[in-house]
Amino acid sequence: MDERILILDFGSQYTQLIARRIREINVYCEIHPFNNFPTPDKHVKGIILSGSPHSVLEDNAPHFDLNTWLGKLPILGVCYGAQYMAHFLGGNVVRSMVREYGRSYLHPFTQSKLLREIPMHSQVWMSHGDSILKVPETFTVTAGTEDIPVAAFENAQKLAYGIQFHPEVTHSADGLKLISNFVFDICGCTGSWTPDSFISETIQSLRNAIGNDRVVLGLSGGVDSSVAALLLHEAIGDQLFCIFVDNGLLRKDEYSQVLETYTELGLQIHGVSAGHRFLKELEGVSDPEAKRKIIGRLFIEVFEDESHKIEDVKWLGQGTIYPDVIESVSVNGPSATIKSHHNVGGLPDFMKLKVVEPLRLLFKDEVRKVGLALGLKPEILNRHPFPGPGLAIRILGDITAEKVRMVQEADAIFIDHLKSSGQYANVWQAGAIFLPVQSVGVMGDERTYEHVICLRAVTSHDGMTADFAHLPHNLLGKIANDIINKVKGINRVVFDISSKPPATIEWE
Repeated sequence: MDERILILDFGSQYTQLIARRIREINVYCEIHPFNNFPTPDKHVKGIILSGSPHSVLEDNAPHFDLNTWLGKLPILGVCYGAQYMAHFLGGNVVRSMVREYGRSYLHPFTQSKLLREIPMHSQVWMSHGDSILKVPETFTVTAGTEDIPVAAFENAQKLAYGIQFHPEVTHSADGLKLISNFVFDICGCTGSWTPDSFISETIQSLRNAIGNDRVVLGLSGGVDSSVAALLLHEAIGDQLFCIFVDNGLLRKDEYSQVLETYTELGLQIHGVSAGHRFLKELEGVSDPEAKRKIIGRLFIEVFEDESHKIEDVKWLGQGTIYPDVIESVSVNGPSATIKSHHNVGGLPDFMKLKVVEPLRLLFKDEVRKVGLALGLKPEILNRHPFPGPGLAIRILGDITAEKVRMVQEADAIFIDHLKSSGQYANVWQAGAIFLPVQSVGVMGDERTYEHVICLRAVTSHDGMTADFAHLPHNLLGKIANDIINKVKGINRVVFDISSKPPATIEWE
């Protein structure tokens, strides 16, 4: 990449969103922890200081020496980043009498490159517990709101800018314009980060790194591993060997469908049916983390057994994407780990293979764009995300073959109805969850005491936040009726209407 923006991460929940917004305007952007920030090279055009759950007034507040780059590269401080800039350079930051959270309206005071074409009373999103009362000497206040005197300030000569609000969230009406002003007008970026440029650069990089070596890659049927496989296939052709493991926890008929699709794409793929092995070791296990660890360990064991049958393999291909990379780095302050990632740090030492991760620079939506440019089929490209542990974490409690059957059949009915009704494309992720309860019902003239299926469907942009999908009631009625009538052992269907946060998308 000839140009890039670096984000200094102080732990804000919105840091990834800043990066996504910048990439949406075709500029490459990287996130680095404040305590492990790399020395910017000649390709770095600007630095953004993120928000943070911390206060600059805390004794152990995250710290970064601004003087290193002040006046040398454009710097934009967002929320905590702005407060830190003001505090570090001699301004006055105080605890707010009332935490300012939610919508506010901007009142620009002076002309500013950063605020160019931002209208008066533009809606912005605030989320801060500290306020800037006085900006550092040589800095100018460029905007305020009805509630705070300093909403934006700058020293254009030193290329330093600070804003108290979050331009990256959609609630800030002209936020993308402000980001564009910083990236293009102030940093001088041109916008050359596109799927085609990524594909071209990545293929050449893969060829240079791998040479004539062989690569083995575990396919899951999902978007990430599929796009990784296609990129590697474009780069090294028949030096790539793919393995698809059926852990017995896939969706109904998925094993055969995925094998057929990948074969049509020209990939060398070997399918391994190992469901009995996984179900045997999961017998009696109810704890979600224990399930994940068993599945992760078994996958590695099966994968290793199969990969050893391929001679002279030197590389392991993985579908790791950028959020996995970011979340695997420890930063003092960011969001807590919610659950174990099944595919992060999954390479055992004894495999002694070098790792190649063609997608480690991309967010999920960028992976899909690259997949589209590579000609990936819609049935995989537009497939809903599916958890690595599969149905194991959609069966609450212990796992049995009978429970897997019920979830598979209920899920197939649910997904088929979403597709036939035209709702599938409007939903980010959907699936059936087996609840560890039984309920009384009546079928014919007989009383039943059978199982409950919960339907989960959410809308989202990137999975970081999500709302339940507002599916038509008549459609939900048809789905529930079909499941109860066609899936033996189910006599009740419910629909999950919780959002993320506070709930997660998956139940486990």
